[in-house]
Amino acid sequence: MLRFIATIKLKKTTASQLFRRLNSYSKQHPLYKALKEFGKIPKTLFILKYADDLEFRQAIEKQLNKVEGANKLSKAISLGNDHAFSQGEKEDQDIAEGCRRLIKNTLICWNYLYLTKELGKDNNEERKKELIEAIRNDSVMRWSHFNLQGEYDFSDEKMVDSIGL
Repeated sequence: MLRFIATIKLKKTTASQLFRRLNSYSKQHPLYKALKEFGKIPKTLFILKYADDLEFRQAIEKQLNKVEGANKLSKAISLGNDHAFSQGEKEDQDIAEGCRRLIKNTLICWNYLYLTKELGKDNNEERKKELIEAIRNDSVMRWSHFNLQGEYDFSDEKMVDSIGL
């Protein structure tokens, strides 16, 4: 065990190379078993904190909800193929994924710009608090006000900024 740790500390080899070699050993190897048991300590501490600390659980749940919202947005953008690539070539799949990411980022950016504009023009402190809370609670991942199935006209005459953004 000490040789293993010293090798990592002295940077004689990378940790990933050591673990790859360790994985080639038998599951009954003493070092493998020791590291596996040692790895359970952080997991156990996390579970105990999660069970004991309500604020910690709520913070984790909030982050999970944000991730779920982002996944739902990606699925909404991928309308019709349910995240499956209809392209056979890797390059075409990369382009499709890049387009999905661009649409998603554009939508989120627009929501931030709109909410920031609303925040700046509203003098009601209660309304400002509501907007700030909405921003904190993932309102930037909303898409119901977007037409994701329509046709878009990006000609110069149609690209006039109608709301001042």
